[in-house]
Amino acid sequence: MIKNLFLPLFAFLAVFTLSLTNPAFAEIVPWQMDFQDAVTPAMEHINSFHNMLLYIISGIVAFVTILLVYVLIRFNAKANPVPSTTTHNVLLEVIWTVVPVVILIVIAVPSFKLLFFEARNPEPELTVKVTGYQWYWGYEYPENGDIAITSNMLAEKEVDKSKGQTYLLSADNPMVIPVDTNVMFQVTASDVIHSFAMPQFGIKVDAVPGRLNSAWARVTKVGTYYGQCSELCGKNHGFMPIEIKVVSKEDFAAWIKKQGGHLKETPAATEAKAEVKEEIQSAAPIEAKDVATEIKTNK
Repeated sequence: MIKNLFLPLFAFLAVFTLSLTNPAFAEIVPWQMDFQDAVTPAMEHINSFHNMLLYIISGIVAFVTILLVYVLIRFNAKANPVPSTTTHNVLLEVIWTVVPVVILIVIAVPSFKLLFFEARNPEPELTVKVTGYQWYWGYEYPENGDIAITSNMLAEKEVDKSKGQTYLLSADNPMVIPVDTNVMFQVTASDVIHSFAMPQFGIKVDAVPGRLNSAWARVTKVGTYYGQCSELCGKNHGFMPIEIKVVSKEDFAAWIKKQGGHLKETPAATEAKAEVKEEIQSAAPIEAKDVATEIKTNK
């Protein structure tokens, strides 16, 4: 019993000591008490939902604590030498049935709204296919000229702190996406189950071999964001971080060009090409007919 009580304290002291002796650990965990800063609408909704639940559970804990203290004082053997023989109270039974139902309804409504918001997958402006391997990530841009890169964790000796790189989080080839863009992530795996998790995006989706799952994000701030594989996938599970660089649309266009790809065509451009193709196809038979008529006339 005493061991169980002191276990959380020992864990806290261990984390505190490690943070003082290991600068990299202190950099990864900057003593925040809440989630990481939200940079997508989905994560902002998650934060709001979490805060609402925090108020509700705090109220429940406070009420139960007060009730227990009252029972200990009011109904102990000294204060109440003759115990009550009451077995039923209709009003109390109605209250302790109705109140939890109301609380569950209050929780369920925003919960379902959040669930549908995350699952709605709006019209994507960019599609990135994410593939989990043992033990690294592969990123493909199928709409931008079939660009494909592999992303491995940087070894400790390869980390350049002057570039803002961090051991255990930075990768040699991070994913690059533009800011203020609806990005569709198509997630799968080639060997075992992995999990594509980006806390600041509000994304955590399993990467399953033979199956294509999806998630979306619209990042509102330029910066570098980190995630991890969140499904135990083998001995190097802890060494396949996710690094995503969110850049301006102009910088993203330059990066795509540098990779030998091209930007996704807009619907207007696609429609214009279709119209030109249709005009060419409709004009071809007329030109052939005119040539045949001219040959016949010359004869």
